[in-house]
Amino acid sequence: MAKSHAFLLFILLAGFLVVTQSAFVVTQGEQALVLQFGKPVAEYPEPGLKFKTPFIQDVQYFDRRALNVNPEPEQIILADQKPIIVDTFARYRITTMLKFRNIYGSEATAETQLDNTINSATRSVLGTATLTDLLSTKRDALMKAIREQVNDSVKENGIQIVDVRISRADLPQVNSQAVYKSMQAARQKESTQYRSEGKQDATEIRADADKQRTILLANAQQEAQKLRGEGDAEATRIYAEAYNKDPKFYAFYRSLEAYRNTLSGGGTTMILSPDSDFLRYFKNERGDK
Repeated sequence: MAKSHAFLLFILLAGFLVVTQSAFVVTQGEQALVLQFGKPVAEYPEPGLKFKTPFIQDVQYFDRRALNVNPEPEQIILADQKPIIVDTFARYRITTMLKFRNIYGSEATAETQLDNTINSATRSVLGTATLTDLLSTKRDALMKAIREQVNDSVKENGIQIVDVRISRADLPQVNSQAVYKSMQAARQKESTQYRSEGKQDATEIRADADKQRTILLANAQQEAQKLRGEGDAEATRIYAEAYNKDPKFYAFYRSLEAYRNTLSGGGTTMILSPDSDFLRYFKNERGDK
């Protein structure tokens, strides 16, 4: 009885080992290659529960996601003979596991070789571009050209370059100082020119404003004199009409104005004869002599 229990336990243990050794799971971010004695016998690019022959077959996993490559920064001579230090990075995806394994063997080896390929393509493309191109909207076209050239080099290796970017492009320290001084001198020259042009424009505007002011004042004075003359003429006409209608009242009114203008000041002193014509209305209310 004990022997039968031991045999059953052995059978269960053996079955468990067979199942665990034959079944494996490929996750969403993976793809798998089944090897038998080191030789590939099956590919599983899609996720799910998979099976293999236990004990004699092994599984090698590869990433299905985009992988990063970060080559070391290097100095490149541009088409305008300006040296520049370029730092690039790229992203690639494994498209054919068997080709990738046969050529690279592992992701670490692939990254090392891709570093050299990307740097070579970057030198080739940027060697035909200028610093102005690299700093302008042409930058995207340069990145596309580098990506296409790298893809042409690795298209038979089971991988695809998804993207290539220049994360940094700097002038060497010595060149940076020279360029900075040159740019500073250019900006100072421009500021001096703009300041000079501004002063000239200000002088012209001020002179024109003074001229317009003089013209406006002259026109205003001319118009004022014209209106004043018309007013005086109208007043003379009204006074004449009033005099013709009632000369005595007009004479009385004009005398009152004379009194007001002459005697309104507190410090006024006048010496007149009692029979002066100027005082006749103080003697006779009707204004008769």
